[in-house]
Amino acid sequence: MHPFWRRTPLPFLLLMPMLAHPADAPLQLKLRSRPVNPAADAAASSAPPVVEKRVAWDPKHTAIIVVDMWDDHWCKSAARRVAELAVPMNALLKIARSRGLTVIHAPSTVTGFYQNTPQRARARSAPYTRPAVPLSTAERWGTAWCWPDPAREKELPIDDSDMGCDCPSKCTIRDAWTRQLATIELGPDDAITDDGQETLNVLAQGGIENVIVLGVHLNMCVLGRPFGVRQLVKQGRNVVLMRDMTDTMYNPEKSPRVSHFAGTELVIEHVEKYWCPTILSTDFTGQPEFRFKADPRTHSAVR
Repeated sequence: MHPFWRRTPLPFLLLMPMLAHPADAPLQLKLRSRPVNPAADAAASSAPPVVEKRVAWDPKHTAIIVVDMWDDHWCKSAARRVAELAVPMNALLKIARSRGLTVIHAPSTVTGFYQNTPQRARARSAPYTRPAVPLSTAERWGTAWCWPDPAREKELPIDDSDMGCDCPSKCTIRDAWTRQLATIELGPDDAITDDGQETLNVLAQGGIENVIVLGVHLNMCVLGRPFGVRQLVKQGRNVVLMRDMTDTMYNPEKSPRVSHFAGTELVIEHVEKYWCPTILSTDFTGQPEFRFKADPRTHSAVR
């Protein structure tokens, strides 16, 4: 984690961006992408160039989707990183709400925990909207899933076939989660859903065309869930990934045998090539990007 997040009192951290930006001011975002032609990419001799551009989004037509920030995980290392990530993420969401963004919490398979909350009722009661393209009916782990699209993307750059546990002694896969991590607070106007159709309904009800996706895990749920990056892009939304507010399930013992954090950077690059641009939390906080305490690097390995 960047030292700023550890030494700065949270009330001051939240106050600075609120003072700097009126509630109705446009979001000034710096988008980073690496657009490629998948057919031509196989023959490319060098990495695609980084393209950066600035956009101004209307916060009232923008949503943040929080993906699978569960209260526990079958992998102990993953659970520790989620708990660490949740602290700056919760601060970020407070800033986003103050700017007028809609926040959608998407803790897969545990929305029943919230069945009697107004946030869950908000998602259930949003009027039906017809999808731009049919929603995926494929399944993984008993829920709807958007599998990789070979017409659009190459294989992921990391081997997660072992499910990605990077603990020295490998953990047993189990259903460890019961709710979203309590560190991430629910705002009174937030919504809760893990359903693709309900997600589209909430977005349509709010006139939301712009979506910022964050949470875990990037190579699995953030890309593949029915409210994830692949689905939202196919539905025609303007999608960005917040690249310092995510993590992967990657074991460095597997290909390409780089550190866990370098593996995450490779998946971020994959998203920037084939699916959507990325941004940093800096665009909201005005502070340096979040870094996990265990990440020894002083700067991004992917440029």
